[in-house]
Amino acid sequence: MDTGEQLVTISAVLLGAVMTHVTNYMLERSRNRHELLTRWDDKKLDAYEGYVDRVRAGIFLAVQLYEDKEGIRESHKQESEMLAEMYEAGRLRGRAFERVMLLGGDEVVEAGHRLNAAANKVDWQATGRESGTLAEWRAKHRAAFEAINQFHDAARVDLGVQGNVTGESHPERDLLLPPAQRSSDKPPSDEQGPSSGGSPRDASDPGASTG
Repeated sequence: MDTGEQLVTISAVLLGAVMTHVTNYMLERSRNRHELLTRWDDKKLDAYEGYVDRVRAGIFLAVQLYEDKEGIRESHKQESEMLAEMYEAGRLRGRAFERVMLLGGDEVVEAGHRLNAAANKVDWQATGRESGTLAEWRAKHRAAFEAINQFHDAARVDLGVQGNVTGESHPERDLLLPPAQRSSDKPPSDEQGPSSGGSPRDASDPGASTG
């Protein structure tokens, strides 16, 4: 084998080695990127789930206080105790939302701001900071659960989950309310009226589902 053939052979070996190295590098980089994205998605899912759980826990406590104050359903707790629980729930909700703001996409964060506003209105009527009728109380619950559904939709898009919890594919649902609230109230005719989607149940049920 003359010198020219040797150079060609050596060049081919070097080129093969370089190509193998580049291919392995690209594959490793792609794998690391996928693992990083998966890890962040896991953290996002935990943050979104934890935030919604805190919102729902706060709504449940607000219902407990409101129903006791209005004589709808008596609680075994003192009002001061229920207020303290509500304030603590609000603090924990705020901390959970901080994680959403750190990890969430733009649409998720904005949906969270709207959900906070809706949940605050429920809290304010429960504590008496904002007055309102029973019908207005229920309307605030509808708005809060609709905001939860919208947050779910935004989170699903951010996580790359197909489908949504509202829209044409889902029947319209409303709050599932007990047959009677209190003797002084006439049962409203719109207890099973339409809403924007999802499946919010009776807000006083800690296991209620929104979708």
